[in-house]
Amino acid sequence: MFSTKNVFPIANLARYNSTAATFVNRNPRNLERMRIARKPDGYHLERPGRVFWHKLMITPTNRTVKAEVIHFVNGSVIEAKTSELALRNQLYSMTDTCAYINLGRVFAQRCLECGITEMACDIESKKGSKIDKFLNEVVKGGIKLVEEPVYKKPEPWDWIRTEKPWEVTEE
Repeated sequence: MFSTKNVFPIANLARYNSTAATFVNRNPRNLERMRIARKPDGYHLERPGRVFWHKLMITPTNRTVKAEVIHFVNGSVIEAKTSELALRNQLYSMTDTCAYINLGRVFAQRCLECGITEMACDIESKKGSKIDKFLNEVVKGGIKLVEEPVYKKPEPWDWIRTEKPWEVTEE
């Protein structure tokens, strides 16, 4: 049955439509995800450069290996080490090829759980090396090792207009 208790009179309806709802996004990295945040330039003589939002760093030592994501403002955001107890108990050695492969899997999973799907990577590796196998596992895990460029608003006279990163088009 239809109840008259939940029906608003027409006079009250105008009051509800006049207020505009505001949305506040409390994600501090939302502009980076939409590709409209500023990337730091750094100095042109620096090597490696600082043009990134998130960057992959691998730190091998004699006993362990550490992989981390560095944010250009906040520093280390996500890290995975072969010296962690859960990972160390499953490995024969903490620095062999198997350790690099499993570290890549764990690192990729942690990045996806935190919402980081792309990062800059300037690590050069030889084909078939331990670091190459680590990077392959990270890519297999769903992480892109190249950050997209910052979106530049097209001018009216521009010939090519790129798709806006915050608009989703279904095909």
